[in-house]
Amino acid sequence: MAFPARCPITHLPTHAAGALQAEIWAATPFIKTPFCAACGMPLEAQAMPFAKCGACEIDPHRVERIRSACAYQGVARDITLAMKHGGDRNLARIGAVWMRAAGEDLLAEADFLAPTPLHWSRLAARGYNQAQWLATALGRLSGKPVRADLLIRRRRTPSQGGLSRLGRQRNVAGAFAVTDRRAIAGRRVLLVDDVLTTGATLDACALTLLRAGAIGVDAITLARVVRPEIATI
Repeated sequence: MAFPARCPITHLPTHAAGALQAEIWAATPFIKTPFCAACGMPLEAQAMPFAKCGACEIDPHRVERIRSACAYQGVARDITLAMKHGGDRNLARIGAVWMRAAGEDLLAEADFLAPTPLHWSRLAARGYNQAQWLATALGRLSGKPVRADLLIRRRRTPSQGGLSRLGRQRNVAGAFAVTDRRAIAGRRVLLVDDVLTTGATLDACALTLLRAGAIGVDAITLARVVRPEIATI
């Protein structure tokens, strides 16, 4: 009574800790079928099961399969930014519930989860890695181990904001490394990140893991950009 549960977006009272108000829940842009079997991009309603988008047919990702819980707009964008720039770790628990539902098939096959890493200098300045928050919460929900120590960012790269897909690929090329090849060899890794824009960062991580001996790399994100005009994060 003294401290009622509140919606993390509106800060108004709700029925349970961490729960969204009904209006906010209804406005959340969840990604539903049909979507690209490879990158998870929403497709037209008449698309066949297991269909791929044109981009994946022409230029496949290094990541085999990507699933995202929401489109990066509206409520999902607010939650992502509040976690990334506002340091609200409670939102990672909400996001992990949505991500588990979106990537249930990938979680079932994964040997462990690996968050996309920050360079040590950026981590020191920010104080946290929101991708690791999501991976930790998702690991607790799914029972899968989380290995945040196996993939490191050895080069501090400029912000990806405003870059084209090619520019983003060049920006992160060679930026990642593994710390223990034996722990990766023969394993299927599920990368975890907050937002998917072009997939350049996930692909760079996947290439590093595959070269270290991983048998496959999938990825799951809280949100993904579905309109190129907002790919400025």
